Formats: sequence, C-alpha cells, structure tokens
Amino acid sequence: MITVTDAAFAQLETIVREQDDPARGLRILVENGGCAGLQYAMGLDLAQAGDEVVERGGVKVIIDAQSAHFLAGSTIDYADDLAGSGFRIQNPNAARSCGCGTSFEPADAEADTHTH
Repeated sequence: MITVTDAAFAQLETIVREQDDPARGLRILVENGGCAGLQYAMGLDLAQAGDEVVERGGVKVIIDAQSAHFLAGSTIDYADDLAGSGFRIQNPNAARSCGCGTSFEPADAEADTHTH
C-alpha cells in the first residue's frame, strides 16, 4: 500500500478538474530505464482490473500490479519549490536514486539478478 499526501491529492484534484474527466486518476508506473535501472512514469488514466487504487473524495492514484511491488510503502507527495514543481515519490524500496529523483535501483536488484 502507498500513502498519498494531502498536497498530492489537492494537486491531482486540480488536474482532474481541468481535464474535465473525473473517472481518470494519476497512474504511477515503474518501468525499465533511467540512469539507475528503473524509472517512474506518470499520467492520467482509467483504473483497470488488478490495479491498486488509493482514492479520496473521488480523486484516484492508480498503480498496476507489477509496479505495486516496487512502490510498496512509498509516499506520493506534491511539491512546488526551488527544485521545481511536481509529484515526488519517497520510495523505501530504492537502494539508490538518481539526482533528479525520477529513477532508482531497487533494494532487491541483487536478489533479482540471482534468481533469473
């Protein structure tokens, strides 16, 4: 399960209202790529069967089953500061992250390479 901060829900509510499509939510994916091995991707999407959905007041954050493993225990926040504005992920499963915070190496990467 993930935690979504009040700031993230507030910003997402603004985005969904501007898009005028309340059925969509913020989908967060983990995919191969980035300078640390895996990277985060985000976009508005509809929930599908098997997705994990965190919802408050009709505003949804959606995570697919494959990404949920990498995001378990994470906190999704929204910040607007000197480093820029955007959704930020604090991920306890990351052994290391790149400087920009958009990619990470999973803590279990070494274990994964020995099992395949």
